[in-house]
Amino acid sequence: MFTEGKIDAFLGFPPEPQELRARKIGHVIFSIAADRPWSQYFCCMLLGDRDYVRKYPVATRRVLRAILRATDLCATEPVRVAQSLVDGGFTPRYDYALQTLNDVKYDNWREYDAEDTIRFYALRLHEAGLIKLSPQKIIADGTDWRFLNELKRELKG
Repeated sequence: MFTEGKIDAFLGFPPEPQELRARKIGHVIFSIAADRPWSQYFCCMLLGDRDYVRKYPVATRRVLRAILRATDLCATEPVRVAQSLVDGGFTPRYDYALQTLNDVKYDNWREYDAEDTIRFYALRLHEAGLIKLSPQKIIADGTDWRFLNELKRELKG
């Protein structure tokens, strides 16, 4: 719809922005990977069902550890990861995969504040009327940082 002029903007995820740039269509209004204040927060977060996490804490920790190690691999070996994404059939374009891996700040997960990220995005959603709960209520009732904090100590970079 964007390329046909039916909409003025859209939220794009790789490889859409790269494909449009290659065709010289449109321009980036803002990038959550590069522009403040968005770039100062996590772009993605892992959610777990409360009952599952309570029942299977070891499995939960293993999943989170694997994701964080994969995140470190994306930061330290983007060439290898990009090739793996192509070889695995997740994307056909090595150059787009590598660009995305280099654009995203995978190595910042130890420095970013997960609670502050929830607060930031919840406040935006609350202001827009998309959620009713306050950021404080969401953080108090819906977050548990124990696994992340423990793995930050364990996986020191």
